[in-house]
Amino acid sequence: MAVYVDFARIEFKGYRWCHMLADTLQELHEFAELINVDKRLFHRNASYPHYDITVEMRVIAIEYGAIPADRKKIIECAKKLKVELNSQMVISDHCE
Repeated sequence: MAVYVDFARIEFKGYRWCHMLADTLQELHEFAELINVDKRLFHRNASYPHYDITVEMRVIAIEYGAIPADRKKIIECAKKLKVELNSQMVISDHCE
């Protein structure tokens, strides 16, 4: 299991942002909590679930073991996380 950060540098509100993903949602959320990423930065309704993090947070993430990943790896992770999130949503719909 691993956490990944991409190489994006998206300018928004005076910061440069990139994306953080992981092999599983649980690992992603646990890692985000470990490095104090605000839960509001999790994007569950985006084209794929991920955290937006600043490039400064990216440095911290790498210091804690996140792996800089190329586009191919990010897309691979993104697809798995989307499937996992969708299956969780289906399960929660059935439990209500």
